[in-house]
Amino acid sequence: MLRGINVTGQKIIKMDHLRELCRGMGFRNVETYVQSGNIVFRTSMSNPAVVSKRIGETIHHSFGFDTPVIVRTAEQMRDVIRNNPFSREKDIDLSKLHVTFLSETAQKDSLENLEALSPGPDRFYSAPREIYLYCPGGYGRTKLSNIAIERALSVRATTRNWKTTNTLFEMVSKL
Repeated sequence: MLRGINVTGQKIIKMDHLRELCRGMGFRNVETYVQSGNIVFRTSMSNPAVVSKRIGETIHHSFGFDTPVIVRTAEQMRDVIRNNPFSREKDIDLSKLHVTFLSETAQKDSLENLEALSPGPDRFYSAPREIYLYCPGGYGRTKLSNIAIERALSVRATTRNWKTTNTLFEMVSKL
């Protein structure tokens, strides 16, 4: 998952170019979903951090800008969906549910910084490498944005809505 591409005319990467870039790195069964940097593929590389770094470096070399790249395996995506604490609650509007994927495990003491954002009606649960968000007023109005989470936790982050999270898992499950 790439963060911050194709938003407000900034950091433009066409998805066909992104697919070709990944194929050129030796990835197989490369597919993208919508225009915001969601990509699934097969690779023989087993370390997501190494894959993330390699994609980020290749994007920088090819397009001339940096963007956070956060990689999850199919198994990790399955666990993200399975472990969503909001899915066990009644009256949750799934269209208001999001997952913020972290580049690395947040330090426990930094989670207190996240609590200090006083999200109002917004709620969150933290997992080691994800933050589950429920934003009843919409993600565009939350104080728990990517930037706020990155500042609070001192890690890179990118957020996907629940539909996109599930779609990415479905796509990677079919590879």
